[in-house]
Amino acid sequence: MNAPTPYYVQAGPLAIRFNSFFGKLARLGISLAGSAELSVRGRKSGQMQRIPVNPHTYEGAQYLVSARGHSQWVRNMRVAGGGELRVGRKVRTFTATEITDPAEKTAVLRTYLEKWGWEVNRFFQGVTARSSDAELQATAGDHPVFRITLSD
Repeated sequence: MNAPTPYYVQAGPLAIRFNSFFGKLARLGISLAGSAELSVRGRKSGQMQRIPVNPHTYEGAQYLVSARGHSQWVRNMRVAGGGELRVGRKVRTFTATEITDPAEKTAVLRTYLEKWGWEVNRFFQGVTARSSDAELQATAGDHPVFRITLSD
């Protein structure tokens, strides 16, 4: 019996254009609502892959949440164990630890959705910041969360 395919919402042509635009803004030093450009080494190519992300702070720690699910950057992060966040000339190197504790992940997802829900709710299949802990925990497996530790 085959394992189920991990949840992932692939970006369509319009989303790819928006991601490219927001990535360029971040490289120019323009951060919209705290966004940044993530660079993570490709697990197959070895080349740095770039994508705009919404770094999230919860109880003094920083996190990256994959709203679209088990995306390429998530798969690369699991192998690379870290990467870089860029806004303009400021590049911050970090290490990453994937969060598996259900209570911590639920709290991070809730506060992430409070801040970024306007942009990402459509990827959470009806779950919002106002959903119950049980509803958030039910969707948590579809949305990898990494705690990042900045090197600089």
